[in-house]
Amino acid sequence: MKKLGIIVIAFVSVFSAVAQTKNFIDQPYVDTTAKVDTLVVPDRIFVTIVLQEEDSKGKVSIEDLEKKLEKVLTAFAINTKKDLQVTDMSSNYKQYFLKKKDIHKNKSFSLLLRDAKTANTVFVALEKEGISNVFLEKTEYSNSDQLQLFLKMKAIKKAKLQAEYLTNALGQEVGKALYIMDRNNQLNRYHNNQLDEVVVIGYGTKMKEDYKPIEVEFEKILLETTVSVKFELK
Repeated sequence: MKKLGIIVIAFVSVFSAVAQTKNFIDQPYVDTTAKVDTLVVPDRIFVTIVLQEEDSKGKVSIEDLEKKLEKVLTAFAINTKKDLQVTDMSSNYKQYFLKKKDIHKNKSFSLLLRDAKTANTVFVALEKEGISNVFLEKTEYSNSDQLQLFLKMKAIKKAKLQAEYLTNALGQEVGKALYIMDRNNQLNRYHNNQLDEVVVIGYGTKMKEDYKPIEVEFEKILLETTVSVKFELK
């Protein structure tokens, strides 16, 4: 009797699952998938700046380098309290105790900039002050969440339009949506957009004074979304 009870329960479960699946499968429907995308200019540019004390008798201290860094950023009206953060601090204390060499300190910062033009001019200004360990870390678009919602809405409308084109040829109409699947968003060059190191080198003093960065933008960020919709077929 116990075995029979188990079989009956299993049969009821399977029947229930099948009944739920047939809620819309057992009626006419049209299934369509739509994808939309757009390109946006990044407005959050993260830059890593590494300050290193020079290995020489007349070495420039971290404190002096920090003052130079602050002077450059202040000249470009950058809010150092808001947009500049310390990410790492280190020194060679271990080597000092083993080899009795001078202690050298390193300090890394993360700087947030808003456009390519400012980034270019900041790179050049920092290099003039002897700070050339500058890396483009990643780029982002600040309004991406709201834009993704807008893209989803466009994808839904596109899916319905596709369904209407398919059914009009049959002399039928598209009814209400029976099922909507929001597929995984494909974000190319958005989060963790690693970029190449930028070090301004290779020109003399006169060229430094005359140099003006080319007015270009960073590579645009591709945002795209895909939805699948099943519409009732009348």
